[in-house]
Amino acid sequence: MAREGKHSSAPGPDDGRIVAIRGSVVDVAFAGVTPRIQELLRAGDVALEVASLVEAGVVRCIALGTVRGLGLGAPVHATGASIQVPVGDAVLGRMLNVFGAPLDGLPAVTATARRPIHRAPPALEERVLRAEVLETGIKAIDLLSPIERGGKTGLFGGAGVGKTVLLSELIHNTVEHHDGVSLFCGIGERSREAEELWREMGEAGVRDRMVMLFGQMNESPGVRLLVGASALTMAEYFRDDRGQDVLLLIDNIFRYVQAGSEVSGLLGRMPSRVGYQPTLATELAALQERIASTHRGAITSIQAVYVPADDFTDPAAAQIFAHLSASVVLSRKRASEGLYPAVDPLASASVMLTPTVVGQRHYDVARAVRRTLAEYEELRDIIAMLGIEELSAHDRATVAQARRLERFLTQPFATVAGATGTAGKLVPIDKTLEGCERILEQATFDLPESAYYMIGALDEAEGNA
Repeated sequence: MAREGKHSSAPGPDDGRIVAIRGSVVDVAFAGVTPRIQELLRAGDVALEVASLVEAGVVRCIALGTVRGLGLGAPVHATGASIQVPVGDAVLGRMLNVFGAPLDGLPAVTATARRPIHRAPPALEERVLRAEVLETGIKAIDLLSPIERGGKTGLFGGAGVGKTVLLSELIHNTVEHHDGVSLFCGIGERSREAEELWREMGEAGVRDRMVMLFGQMNESPGVRLLVGASALTMAEYFRDDRGQDVLLLIDNIFRYVQAGSEVSGLLGRMPSRVGYQPTLATELAALQERIASTHRGAITSIQAVYVPADDFTDPAAAQIFAHLSASVVLSRKRASEGLYPAVDPLASASVMLTPTVVGQRHYDVARAVRRTLAEYEELRDIIAMLGIEELSAHDRATVAQARRLERFLTQPFATVAGATGTAGKLVPIDKTLEGCERILEQATFDLPESAYYMIGALDEAEGNA
């Protein structure tokens, strides 16, 4: 952890004094050299980061923790550097905070190297594009919104539609089969979920290849705003210095935006549309542009995105969309029907879903599935008003196909097996394509719709009949 300062009645020549405290905002006056923007200051045990220059010799800081115990005139020590976190093998298998200090009850990390968390993204000439798909074993995602290896994928949804459960399943399915290093960054979420994930990763035997960083909802907005940069700094070390591929999982990127909005308000900046900070696009780009593939390695990011009031036109959701190569949209309507994972097949998309990347067969099957489900969506109102008997034979066949496809794309998850009593299923993409093809060909229409619900490969439907 960065060097601790202590309260003293005789401050050194580089020390300052607190002249104002307003919530998490602390103004500090320096008689000598004024600290730089993003420099770390210490007021006893309280860490402060310089956010702006108020006037000559006075800086405005954001407290990275509680300000309890601080008072006017208290000495503040300038460290001369920004926040730095440990990097390297020493952080593997650990649960850390924004400073790289342990949250797991184990001794402090004894890393030989530390890196500043505020870093520039890779230069344009260093970036590479990799037309590779990261297979997850989740049918709806692999078929309709394949994840780009070295890209950014968003899991969009409102409260209670299954974002965290889906992200946990992605961790379970990909970390175990991922050759490189995995990082989980928890931003503004529940501490209970952090403890559950820590325990599950230990039981799965993959914790020694993971790093977990948390700035949870009870932390100050400054911590929640910076913990993503700390996680990225560690990921960049494994990518650039070790030449390894890194899987970065973020829950929840909207809370990062929310923390930025809180900090902006505390600093007295004029809010923009819907109350967000005027620097929303800049702050988000500063984080997202660091997630990139280079000639040395790749960082693949999967991010849960909370959508306020299910409004996908919200400025935060719209800005996040712009940075992603794949978007998995979770539907409250599908969740209410018990169709989990509640992936909306018509709203989800991926730049990887082209014949040149996934192959002609995969592309054709995905298009046929989407077309069938779109036609069924158009027929729903007619069915509700007149009944399915009033449809033509062709339309009734479309409805039968669509309802079976909807149920086939559901799947039991290993991470909630204890609650559901059903073992999780990991389905290869070939089995997913084969099952969809047989349903589209009406090869298994002798089976009831319920036989397709919560199965892995289509062969299991016969056992459910």
